[in-house]
Amino acid sequence: MIRCLFFITCFVFSLWSNAQNKNLSNSFVFDGEPFLAINPSNSQHLVVAWMGWKLNNIIVIKTRVSFDAGQTWSTINSIPHTISTYQSADPSMAFDNNGNLFLCFIDYTPSPAAGAVYVVKSINGGLNWGTAVEVINANADGSKIPIDRPWMVIDRSGGTNDGNIYITSKPAPWIPAPNRSYFIRSIDGGNTFEPWKYIDTTNFLIGNSIAAPMATPTVSAYGTFHALYPSYDTTQSIFPQYILASSTDGGSTITHQSAFIITSTTTDTLPKKGYLLLSNPADVNHLLFTYLGSDNGDLDIFSTESLNAGASWTTPIRVNDDPIANNKMQDLVWADFDNDGDLIVAWRDRRNATDSTYETNSEIWGAVRWKDSANFSPNFVITDSSITYNNILAENGNDFMCVQLINDTVYAVWGDTRNGFLNIWLQQIDIATGGSSIIDLANDISLINIYPNPSKNTITIDLGSNDLQNSSIQLINVLGEVIMNQPVIQQKNTIDLSNYPIGNYLIQFNNNKGSKTLKVIKEE
Repeated sequence: MIRCLFFITCFVFSLWSNAQNKNLSNSFVFDGEPFLAINPSNSQHLVVAWMGWKLNNIIVIKTRVSFDAGQTWSTINSIPHTISTYQSADPSMAFDNNGNLFLCFIDYTPSPAAGAVYVVKSINGGLNWGTAVEVINANADGSKIPIDRPWMVIDRSGGTNDGNIYITSKPAPWIPAPNRSYFIRSIDGGNTFEPWKYIDTTNFLIGNSIAAPMATPTVSAYGTFHALYPSYDTTQSIFPQYILASSTDGGSTITHQSAFIITSTTTDTLPKKGYLLLSNPADVNHLLFTYLGSDNGDLDIFSTESLNAGASWTTPIRVNDDPIANNKMQDLVWADFDNDGDLIVAWRDRRNATDSTYETNSEIWGAVRWKDSANFSPNFVITDSSITYNNILAENGNDFMCVQLINDTVYAVWGDTRNGFLNIWLQQIDIATGGSSIIDLANDISLINIYPNPSKNTITIDLGSNDLQNSSIQLINVLGEVIMNQPVIQQKNTIDLSNYPIGNYLIQFNNNKGSKTLKVIKEE
Protein backbone atom coordinates (compact mmCIF):
# COMPACT_ATOMS: atom_id res chain seq x y z
CA MET A 1 0.00 0.00 0.00
CA ILE A 2 1.42 3.37 -0.97
CA ARG A 3 0.32 4.98 2.29
CA CYS A 4 2.88 2.87 4.13
CA LEU A 5 5.93 4.39 2.44
CA PHE A 6 6.31 7.46 4.64
CA PHE A 7 5.54 5.44 7.77
CA ILE A 8 8.14 2.81 6.96
CA THR A 9 10.80 5.44 6.42
CA CYS A 10 10.11 6.93 9.85
CA PHE A 11 9.88 3.49 11.47
CA VAL A 12 13.20 2.34 10.04
CA PHE A 13 15.21 5.37 11.05
CA SER A 14 13.56 5.56 14.46
CA LEU A 15 14.56 2.01 15.37
CA TRP A 16 17.97 2.38 13.75
CA SER A 17 18.80 5.49 15.74
CA ASN A 18 17.61 3.90 18.99
CA ALA A 19 19.46 0.59 18.58
CA GLN A 20 21.92 0.98 15.76
CA ASN A 21 24.42 -1.75 16.66
CA LYS A 22 21.79 -4.37 17.31
CA ASN A 23 19.90 -3.63 14.11
CA LEU A 24 22.95 -3.60 11.87
CA SER A 25 24.44 -6.76 13.35
CA ASN A 26 21.15 -8.60 12.80
CA SER A 27 20.70 -7.37 9.20
CA PHE A 28 17.82 -5.10 10.22
CA VAL A 29 15.13 -4.73 7.54
CA PHE A 30 11.48 -3.96 7.10
CA ASP A 31 9.96 -6.57 4.80
CA GLY A 32 6.30 -6.72 3.82
CA GLU A 33 3.63 -8.02 1.43
CA PRO A 34 5.40 -11.02 -0.14
CA PHE A 35 4.26 -12.54 -3.42
CA LEU A 36 5.20 -16.05 -4.58
CA ALA A 37 5.28 -17.21 -8.21
CA ILE A 38 6.03 -20.75 -9.40
CA ASN A 39 6.96 -21.50 -13.00
CA PRO A 40 4.08 -23.49 -14.57
CA SER A 41 6.63 -25.32 -16.73
CA ASN A 42 8.98 -26.15 -13.84
CA SER A 43 7.60 -26.73 -10.37
CA GLN A 44 11.13 -26.53 -8.93
CA HIS A 45 11.40 -22.88 -9.96
CA LEU A 46 10.18 -20.51 -7.22
CA VAL A 47 10.40 -16.71 -7.09
CA VAL A 48 9.43 -14.51 -4.14
CA ALA A 49 9.10 -10.71 -4.28
CA TRP A 50 8.44 -8.35 -1.39
CA MET A 51 8.74 -4.76 -0.15
CA GLY A 52 12.06 -4.42 1.64
CA TRP A 53 14.16 -1.74 3.28
CA LYS A 54 17.52 -0.96 1.68
CA LEU A 55 20.09 1.55 2.91
CA ASN A 56 19.82 4.84 0.94
CA ASN A 57 16.98 3.46 -1.21
CA ILE A 58 14.55 3.15 1.73
CA ILE A 59 11.82 0.82 0.38
CA VAL A 60 12.50 -1.21 -2.77
CA ILE A 61 11.09 -4.39 -4.27
CA LYS A 62 13.35 -7.33 -3.47
CA THR A 63 13.35 -10.77 -5.09
CA ARG A 64 14.90 -14.19 -4.49
CA VAL A 65 14.90 -17.22 -6.77
CA SER A 66 15.15 -20.96 -6.19
CA PHE A 67 15.57 -23.51 -8.98
CA ASP A 68 15.43 -26.56 -6.70
CA ALA A 69 12.04 -26.19 -4.97
CA GLY A 70 13.38 -24.04 -2.16
CA GLN A 71 16.46 -26.02 -1.20
CA THR A 72 18.82 -23.21 -2.18
CA TRP A 73 18.16 -19.56 -2.98
CA SER A 74 19.83 -16.82 -4.98
CA THR A 75 21.14 -13.71 -3.31
CA ILE A 76 18.63 -10.92 -2.77
CA ASN A 77 18.05 -8.77 -5.86
CA SER A 78 16.65 -5.22 -5.57
CA ILE A 79 14.62 -3.57 -8.34
CA PRO A 80 16.05 -0.06 -8.92
CA HIS A 81 13.74 2.92 -8.56
CA THR A 82 12.63 4.65 -11.75
CA ILE A 83 13.64 7.90 -10.01
CA SER A 84 16.10 7.79 -7.12
CA THR A 85 13.79 9.62 -4.69
CA TYR A 86 10.86 7.24 -5.25
CA GLN A 87 9.82 4.35 -3.05
CA SER A 88 8.31 1.03 -4.12
CA ALA A 89 5.40 -1.10 -2.94
CA ASP A 90 2.80 -3.73 -3.77
CA PRO A 91 4.51 -6.46 -5.82
CA SER A 92 2.69 -9.14 -7.79
CA MET A 93 4.18 -11.59 -10.30
CA ALA A 94 3.17 -14.03 -13.03
CA PHE A 95 4.82 -16.28 -15.60
CA ASP A 96 3.70 -16.55 -19.21
CA ASN A 97 3.74 -19.77 -21.22
CA ASN A 98 7.17 -18.96 -22.66
CA GLY A 99 8.87 -18.91 -19.26
CA ASN A 100 9.06 -15.12 -19.07
CA LEU A 101 8.43 -13.73 -15.59
CA PHE A 102 6.72 -10.39 -15.05
CA LEU A 103 6.78 -8.29 -11.87
CA CYS A 104 4.24 -5.51 -11.29
CA PHE A 105 4.80 -2.86 -8.60
CA ILE A 106 4.36 0.79 -7.61
CA ASP A 107 7.19 3.29 -7.74
CA TYR A 108 6.00 6.53 -6.24
CA THR A 109 6.57 9.69 -4.24
CA PRO A 110 3.70 11.24 -2.24
CA SER A 111 4.45 14.97 -2.34
CA PRO A 112 3.78 16.16 -4.91
CA ALA A 113 2.14 12.96 -6.10
CA ALA A 114 4.20 11.38 -8.87
CA GLY A 115 5.08 7.93 -10.09
CA ALA A 116 3.21 5.04 -11.63
CA VAL A 117 2.47 1.35 -11.68
CA TYR A 118 5.28 -0.38 -13.55
CA VAL A 119 6.02 -3.83 -14.95
CA VAL A 120 9.48 -5.33 -15.37
CA LYS A 121 10.28 -8.52 -17.25
CA SER A 122 12.81 -11.26 -16.58
CA ILE A 123 13.90 -13.72 -19.26
CA ASN A 124 16.08 -15.77 -16.91
CA GLY A 125 13.57 -16.70 -14.24
CA GLY A 126 13.92 -13.69 -11.96
CA LEU A 127 17.71 -13.51 -11.65
CA ASN A 128 17.78 -10.22 -13.62
CA TRP A 129 15.10 -7.73 -14.58
CA GLY A 130 14.61 -5.53 -17.65
CA THR A 131 13.62 -1.89 -17.93
CA ALA A 132 10.44 -0.77 -16.17
CA VAL A 133 7.41 -0.15 -18.43
CA GLU A 134 4.73 2.28 -17.21
CA VAL A 135 1.23 0.81 -16.77
CA ILE A 136 -0.79 3.69 -15.32
CA ASN A 137 0.47 7.06 -14.08
CA ALA A 138 -0.25 8.62 -10.69
CA ASN A 139 -1.79 11.64 -12.47
CA ALA A 140 -3.77 9.67 -15.04
CA ASP A 141 -7.16 10.34 -13.40
CA GLY A 142 -7.00 13.84 -11.96
CA SER A 143 -6.33 13.82 -8.23
CA LYS A 144 -7.32 10.16 -7.68
CA ILE A 145 -3.73 8.75 -7.71
CA PRO A 146 -4.95 5.49 -9.32
CA ILE A 147 -1.91 3.37 -8.57
CA ASP A 148 -2.67 1.61 -5.30
CA ARG A 149 -2.59 -2.19 -4.92
CA PRO A 150 -2.10 -3.26 -8.54
CA TRP A 151 -2.84 -6.94 -9.16
CA MET A 152 -1.50 -8.63 -12.29
CA VAL A 153 -2.68 -11.82 -14.04
CA ILE A 154 -1.55 -13.33 -17.36
CA ASP A 155 -3.53 -15.41 -19.86
CA ARG A 156 -1.87 -18.84 -20.12
CA SER A 157 -4.79 -20.55 -21.89
CA GLY A 158 -2.96 -21.19 -25.15
CA GLY A 159 -5.87 -19.49 -26.93
CA THR A 160 -6.20 -16.34 -29.00
CA ASN A 161 -5.27 -14.04 -26.14
CA ASP A 162 -2.51 -16.16 -24.65
CA GLY A 163 0.16 -13.88 -23.15
CA ASN A 164 -2.17 -10.94 -22.53
CA ILE A 165 -1.30 -9.16 -19.29
CA TYR A 166 -4.16 -7.71 -17.21
CA ILE A 167 -3.70 -5.32 -14.29
CA THR A 168 -6.26 -3.83 -11.93
CA SER A 169 -5.60 -0.94 -9.53
CA LYS A 170 -7.44 1.59 -7.40
CA PRO A 171 -6.99 5.12 -5.98
CA ALA A 172 -4.67 5.81 -3.10
CA PRO A 173 -6.21 4.85 0.28
CA TRP A 174 -6.40 8.45 1.53
CA ILE A 175 -8.47 9.63 -1.46
CA PRO A 176 -12.09 10.11 -0.28
CA ALA A 177 -14.98 8.39 -2.04
CA PRO A 178 -16.36 8.24 -4.66
CA ASN A 179 -13.66 6.09 -6.24
CA ARG A 180 -13.50 3.47 -8.97
CA SER A 181 -11.25 0.55 -9.90
CA TYR A 182 -9.10 0.55 -13.03
CA PHE A 183 -8.38 -2.00 -15.75
CA ILE A 184 -5.28 -1.95 -17.97
CA ARG A 185 -3.99 -4.55 -20.42
CA SER A 186 -0.98 -5.33 -22.59
CA ILE A 187 -1.40 -7.39 -25.75
CA ASP A 188 2.28 -7.32 -26.76
CA GLY A 189 3.93 -9.20 -23.90
CA GLY A 190 4.35 -6.21 -21.60
CA ASN A 191 6.22 -3.99 -24.07
CA THR A 192 3.41 -1.43 -23.92
CA PHE A 193 0.16 -1.00 -22.01
CA GLU A 194 -3.05 0.34 -23.48
CA PRO A 195 -4.93 3.35 -22.01
CA TRP A 196 -6.70 2.55 -18.77
CA LYS A 197 -10.44 2.30 -18.31
CA TYR A 198 -12.79 1.93 -15.36
CA ILE A 199 -13.71 -1.64 -14.59
CA ASP A 200 -17.25 -0.74 -13.48
CA THR A 201 -20.00 0.63 -15.73
CA THR A 202 -23.55 1.96 -15.76
CA ASN A 203 -25.91 -0.21 -13.65
CA PHE A 204 -22.87 -1.96 -12.19
CA LEU A 205 -21.15 1.01 -10.58
CA ILE A 206 -19.00 0.84 -7.47
CA GLY A 207 -21.01 3.72 -6.05
CA ASN A 208 -20.19 6.76 -3.94
CA SER A 209 -19.52 5.12 -0.57
CA ILE A 210 -16.46 2.92 -1.06
CA ALA A 211 -13.12 4.70 -0.61
CA ALA A 212 -10.79 1.87 -1.66
CA PRO A 213 -12.62 -0.43 -4.10
CA MET A 214 -10.07 -3.15 -4.79
CA ALA A 215 -10.77 -5.43 -7.76
CA THR A 216 -9.37 -8.97 -7.62
CA PRO A 217 -8.64 -10.47 -11.08
CA THR A 218 -8.12 -13.96 -12.49
CA VAL A 219 -7.99 -15.68 -15.89
CA SER A 220 -9.68 -19.02 -16.53
CA ALA A 221 -8.00 -21.94 -18.27
CA TYR A 222 -10.18 -21.05 -21.28
CA GLY A 223 -8.79 -17.51 -21.35
CA THR A 224 -11.76 -15.65 -19.87
CA PHE A 225 -10.82 -12.65 -17.75
CA HIS A 226 -12.79 -12.21 -14.52
CA ALA A 227 -12.59 -9.66 -11.72
CA LEU A 228 -14.71 -9.15 -8.62
CA TYR A 229 -15.12 -5.69 -7.11
CA PRO A 230 -17.26 -4.27 -4.28
CA SER A 231 -20.30 -2.10 -4.93
CA TYR A 232 -22.78 -0.13 -2.86
CA ASP A 233 -25.25 1.95 -4.86
CA THR A 234 -28.86 1.85 -3.65
CA THR A 235 -30.13 2.61 -7.15
CA GLN A 236 -28.67 -0.75 -8.19
CA SER A 237 -29.21 -2.77 -5.00
CA ILE A 238 -30.30 -1.93 -1.49
CA PHE A 239 -27.52 -4.22 -0.26
CA PRO A 240 -23.75 -3.95 -0.55
CA GLN A 241 -22.60 -6.50 -3.10
CA TYR A 242 -19.78 -7.84 -5.21
CA ILE A 243 -20.00 -7.47 -8.99
CA LEU A 244 -18.28 -9.79 -11.45
CA ALA A 245 -16.67 -8.22 -14.52
CA SER A 246 -15.81 -10.69 -17.30
CA SER A 247 -14.31 -10.62 -20.79
CA THR A 248 -14.04 -13.41 -23.35
CA ASP A 249 -12.23 -11.28 -25.94
CA GLY A 250 -9.09 -10.36 -24.06
CA GLY A 251 -10.50 -7.30 -22.32
CA SER A 252 -11.76 -5.47 -25.42
CA THR A 253 -15.30 -5.68 -24.07
CA ILE A 254 -16.29 -6.35 -20.48
CA THR A 255 -19.65 -7.69 -19.31
CA HIS A 256 -20.99 -7.34 -15.78
CA GLN A 257 -23.31 -9.22 -13.45
CA SER A 258 -24.23 -9.03 -9.79
CA ALA A 259 -22.44 -11.85 -7.99
CA PHE A 260 -23.57 -11.94 -4.36
CA ILE A 261 -24.58 -9.74 -1.45
CA ILE A 262 -22.08 -8.75 1.22
CA THR A 263 -23.69 -10.21 4.33
CA SER A 264 -21.35 -8.95 7.05
CA THR A 265 -18.87 -6.18 7.67
CA THR A 266 -16.62 -4.98 10.47
CA THR A 267 -15.70 -1.48 11.56
CA ASP A 268 -12.36 -2.62 12.99
CA THR A 269 -9.63 -0.96 10.90
CA LEU A 270 -6.74 -3.16 12.08
CA PRO A 271 -7.42 -6.56 10.44
CA LYS A 272 -5.95 -7.05 6.98
CA LYS A 273 -9.17 -7.66 5.08
CA GLY A 274 -7.94 -8.53 1.59
CA TYR A 275 -9.92 -10.96 -0.56
CA LEU A 276 -9.11 -13.12 -3.56
CA LEU A 277 -10.84 -14.46 -6.68
CA LEU A 278 -9.47 -17.71 -8.18
CA SER A 279 -10.20 -19.77 -11.26
CA ASN A 280 -9.78 -23.54 -11.21
CA PRO A 281 -7.26 -24.66 -13.89
CA ALA A 282 -9.07 -28.01 -14.13
CA ASP A 283 -12.55 -26.51 -14.69
CA VAL A 284 -13.03 -23.41 -16.86
CA ASN A 285 -16.41 -22.62 -15.24
CA HIS A 286 -15.24 -22.94 -11.63
CA LEU A 287 -14.54 -19.69 -9.76
CA LEU A 288 -13.82 -19.39 -6.03
CA PHE A 289 -13.83 -16.28 -3.85
CA THR A 290 -12.26 -16.30 -0.38
CA TYR A 291 -12.72 -13.43 2.05
CA LEU A 292 -13.20 -12.35 5.67
CA GLY A 293 -16.67 -12.30 7.18
CA SER A 294 -18.10 -11.58 10.63
CA ASP A 295 -21.31 -13.60 10.27
CA ASN A 296 -20.58 -15.33 13.60
CA GLY A 297 -19.60 -12.19 15.48
CA ASP A 298 -15.84 -12.40 14.88
CA LEU A 299 -13.82 -12.41 11.67
CA ASP A 300 -13.64 -15.84 10.04
CA ILE A 301 -12.35 -17.13 6.71
CA PHE A 302 -15.10 -17.87 4.19
CA SER A 303 -15.22 -19.19 0.64
CA THR A 304 -17.99 -19.12 -1.93
CA GLU A 305 -17.81 -20.52 -5.44
CA SER A 306 -19.46 -20.61 -8.81
CA LEU A 307 -19.60 -23.67 -11.07
CA ASN A 308 -21.13 -21.78 -14.00
CA ALA A 309 -18.59 -19.00 -14.66
CA GLY A 310 -20.16 -16.61 -12.18
CA ALA A 311 -23.86 -16.92 -13.02
CA SER A 312 -24.63 -18.20 -9.51
CA TRP A 313 -22.67 -18.67 -6.29
CA THR A 314 -22.86 -21.18 -3.45
CA THR A 315 -23.68 -20.47 0.17
CA PRO A 316 -20.42 -19.38 1.84
CA ILE A 317 -18.47 -22.01 3.81
CA ARG A 318 -16.50 -21.19 6.97
CA VAL A 319 -12.95 -22.50 6.41
CA ASN A 320 -11.33 -22.09 9.84
CA ASP A 321 -12.47 -24.86 12.16
CA ASP A 322 -11.88 -23.32 15.58
CA PRO A 323 -15.04 -23.01 17.73
CA ILE A 324 -17.70 -20.82 16.13
CA ALA A 325 -18.23 -17.43 17.79
CA ASN A 326 -15.17 -17.89 20.02
CA ASN A 327 -14.32 -14.20 19.62
CA LYS A 328 -10.96 -14.98 17.99
CA MET A 329 -10.07 -12.99 14.90
CA GLN A 330 -8.69 -14.35 11.60
CA ASP A 331 -7.31 -12.28 8.69
CA LEU A 332 -4.63 -12.11 5.94
CA VAL A 333 -6.30 -14.74 3.74
CA TRP A 334 -4.86 -16.19 0.50
CA ALA A 335 -5.59 -19.30 -1.57
CA ASP A 336 -4.56 -21.30 -4.63
CA PHE A 337 -5.69 -24.16 -6.88
CA ASP A 338 -3.19 -26.64 -8.22
CA ASN A 339 -3.43 -27.87 -11.81
CA ASP A 340 -5.85 -30.72 -11.10
CA GLY A 341 -8.22 -28.74 -8.87
CA ASP A 342 -6.97 -29.31 -5.33
CA LEU A 343 -7.34 -26.16 -3.20
CA ILE A 344 -5.30 -24.60 -0.38
CA VAL A 345 -6.53 -21.71 1.77
CA ALA A 346 -4.18 -20.05 4.27
CA TRP A 347 -4.58 -17.20 6.73
CA ARG A 348 -3.32 -15.59 9.93
CA ASP A 349 -5.02 -17.30 12.87
CA ARG A 350 -5.52 -16.31 16.53
CA ARG A 351 -7.35 -19.33 17.93
CA ASN A 352 -4.49 -19.88 20.39
CA ALA A 353 -4.19 -16.20 21.23
CA THR A 354 -4.21 -14.77 24.73
CA ASP A 355 -7.13 -12.45 23.94
CA SER A 356 -9.70 -11.66 21.26
CA THR A 357 -8.20 -8.56 19.66
CA TYR A 358 -6.07 -8.02 16.57
CA GLU A 359 -3.18 -7.01 18.81
CA THR A 360 -2.29 -10.45 20.11
CA ASN A 361 -0.12 -13.43 19.24
CA SER A 362 -0.88 -15.30 16.02
CA GLU A 363 0.11 -18.16 13.70
CA ILE A 364 -0.37 -18.95 10.02
CA TRP A 365 -2.85 -21.79 9.45
CA GLY A 366 -4.19 -23.56 6.39
CA ALA A 367 -6.74 -26.04 5.10
CA VAL A 368 -6.82 -28.20 1.98
CA ARG A 369 -9.80 -29.31 -0.06
CA TRP A 370 -9.04 -32.15 -2.44
CA LYS A 371 -10.60 -32.06 -5.90
CA ASP A 372 -12.83 -35.07 -5.13
CA SER A 373 -14.05 -33.73 -1.78
CA ALA A 374 -16.79 -31.31 -0.82
CA ASN A 375 -15.17 -30.46 2.51
CA PHE A 376 -11.99 -28.83 3.73
CA SER A 377 -9.46 -30.86 5.67
CA PRO A 378 -8.93 -30.24 9.37
CA ASN A 379 -6.96 -27.01 9.77
CA PHE A 380 -3.19 -27.33 10.19
CA VAL A 381 -0.49 -24.96 11.42
CA ILE A 382 1.92 -23.60 8.83
CA THR A 383 4.17 -21.58 11.12
CA ASP A 384 6.51 -23.34 13.55
CA SER A 385 5.78 -21.05 16.49
CA SER A 386 3.31 -18.55 17.87
CA ILE A 387 4.32 -15.00 16.93
CA THR A 388 4.09 -12.26 19.54
CA TYR A 389 2.24 -9.16 18.38
CA ASN A 390 4.28 -6.15 17.26
CA ASN A 391 2.88 -2.66 16.61
CA ILE A 392 4.26 -2.67 13.05
CA LEU A 393 1.48 -5.14 12.16
CA ALA A 394 -1.10 -2.41 12.69
CA GLU A 395 0.35 -0.39 9.81
CA ASN A 396 0.04 -0.72 6.06
CA GLY A 397 2.80 -2.48 4.17
CA ASN A 398 2.00 -5.94 5.54
CA ASP A 399 -1.52 -6.44 4.22
CA PHE A 400 -1.04 -9.68 2.27
CA MET A 401 0.55 -13.11 2.38
CA CYS A 402 0.73 -15.60 -0.49
CA VAL A 403 0.34 -19.36 -0.83
CA GLN A 404 0.80 -21.76 -3.76
CA LEU A 405 -0.11 -25.44 -4.12
CA ILE A 406 1.98 -27.55 -6.50
CA ASN A 407 1.03 -31.22 -6.63
CA ASP A 408 1.03 -32.15 -2.91
CA THR A 409 3.36 -29.39 -1.76
CA VAL A 410 2.23 -26.15 -0.14
CA TYR A 411 4.49 -23.11 -0.34
CA ALA A 412 3.47 -20.21 1.91
CA VAL A 413 5.15 -16.81 2.34
CA TRP A 414 4.18 -14.20 4.89
CA GLY A 415 5.62 -11.47 7.09
CA ASP A 416 5.90 -11.84 10.84
CA THR A 417 7.79 -10.22 13.69
CA ARG A 418 9.34 -13.16 15.54
CA ASN A 419 12.70 -11.33 15.35
CA GLY A 420 11.26 -8.06 16.63
CA PHE A 421 10.82 -6.60 13.15
CA LEU A 422 8.95 -7.62 10.05
CA ASN A 423 10.71 -10.31 7.97
CA ILE A 424 9.55 -12.56 5.15
CA TRP A 425 9.32 -16.26 5.97
CA LEU A 426 8.65 -19.22 3.71
CA GLN A 427 7.21 -22.56 4.76
CA GLN A 428 7.24 -25.63 2.51
CA ILE A 429 4.90 -28.45 3.53
CA ASP A 430 4.41 -31.82 1.90
CA ILE A 431 0.75 -32.30 2.74
CA ALA A 432 0.92 -35.97 1.78
CA THR A 433 3.73 -36.86 4.22
CA GLY A 434 3.72 -33.92 6.64
CA GLY A 435 7.36 -33.04 5.99
CA SER A 436 8.18 -29.33 6.16
CA SER A 437 10.92 -26.75 6.32
CA ILE A 438 10.95 -23.03 7.06
CA ILE A 439 13.38 -20.31 6.03
CA ASP A 440 13.77 -16.56 6.40
CA LEU A 441 13.75 -15.18 2.85
CA ALA A 442 14.89 -11.75 3.97
CA ASN A 443 18.08 -13.33 5.32
CA ASP A 444 21.07 -13.87 3.05
CA ILE A 445 21.77 -17.20 4.74
CA SER A 446 20.82 -20.03 2.40
CA LEU A 447 18.80 -23.11 3.32
CA ILE A 448 20.33 -25.44 5.93
CA ASN A 449 19.52 -29.13 5.96
CA ILE A 450 19.46 -31.17 9.18
CA TYR A 451 19.12 -34.95 9.04
CA PRO A 452 17.97 -37.28 10.36
CA ASN A 453 15.39 -35.24 12.22
CA PRO A 454 14.07 -36.56 14.61
CA SER A 455 17.14 -38.47 15.73
CA LYS A 456 18.10 -40.76 18.64
CA ASN A 457 21.81 -40.04 18.46
CA THR A 458 23.70 -37.96 15.92
CA ILE A 459 22.46 -35.37 13.46
CA THR A 460 24.22 -33.95 10.42
CA ILE A 461 23.99 -30.23 9.69
CA ASP A 462 24.58 -29.49 6.01
CA LEU A 463 25.34 -25.79 5.60
CA GLY A 464 25.18 -25.93 1.82
CA SER A 465 26.65 -22.86 0.14
CA ASN A 466 26.70 -20.64 3.24
CA ASP A 467 29.78 -18.56 4.03
CA LEU A 468 31.72 -20.17 6.89
CA GLN A 469 33.85 -17.15 7.79
CA ASN A 470 33.43 -16.33 11.51
CA SER A 471 30.66 -18.93 11.72
CA SER A 472 29.45 -21.10 14.57
CA ILE A 473 26.75 -23.61 15.47
CA GLN A 474 24.84 -23.44 18.73
CA LEU A 475 22.55 -26.01 20.34
CA ILE A 476 19.79 -24.37 22.41
CA ASN A 477 17.41 -26.07 24.83
CA VAL A 478 13.73 -25.27 25.51
CA LEU A 479 14.74 -22.78 28.21
CA GLY A 480 16.69 -20.76 25.66
CA GLU A 481 20.03 -21.80 27.14
CA VAL A 482 23.00 -22.32 24.82
CA ILE A 483 24.20 -25.81 25.77
CA MET A 484 26.72 -26.21 22.96
CA ASN A 485 28.68 -23.66 20.94
CA GLN A 486 31.28 -24.68 18.39
CA PRO A 487 33.08 -22.96 15.50
CA VAL A 488 32.43 -24.22 11.97
CA ILE A 489 35.19 -25.15 9.55
CA GLN A 490 33.36 -27.42 7.07
CA GLN A 491 30.03 -27.56 5.23
CA LYS A 492 28.81 -30.75 6.91
CA ASN A 493 28.93 -31.01 10.70
CA THR A 494 27.89 -33.80 13.05
CA ILE A 495 26.45 -33.26 16.52
CA ASP A 496 25.91 -36.06 19.03
CA LEU A 497 22.57 -35.75 20.86
CA SER A 498 22.82 -39.05 22.72
CA ASN A 499 23.77 -37.44 26.04
CA TYR A 500 20.91 -34.92 25.97
CA PRO A 501 17.35 -35.53 27.28
CA ILE A 502 14.54 -36.42 24.90
CA GLY A 503 12.73 -33.34 23.60
CA ASN A 504 12.90 -30.34 21.30
CA TYR A 505 16.03 -28.28 20.63
CA LEU A 506 17.10 -25.44 18.36
CA ILE A 507 20.13 -25.44 16.10
CA GLN A 508 21.34 -21.92 15.34
CA PHE A 509 23.89 -21.22 12.62
CA ASN A 510 25.64 -17.84 12.81
CA ASN A 511 27.93 -16.12 10.32
CA ASN A 512 28.79 -12.62 9.09
CA LYS A 513 25.45 -12.36 7.27
CA GLY A 514 23.25 -13.12 10.26
CA SER A 515 21.79 -16.26 11.80
CA LYS A 516 19.30 -18.99 11.02
CA THR A 517 17.51 -21.20 13.53
CA LEU A 518 15.92 -24.61 12.94
CA LYS A 519 14.15 -27.03 15.26
CA VAL A 520 15.49 -30.53 15.95
CA ILE A 521 13.91 -33.35 17.93
CA LYS A 522 15.77 -35.83 20.15
CA GLU A 523 13.66 -38.99 20.29
CA GLU A 524 13.87 -42.26 22.22
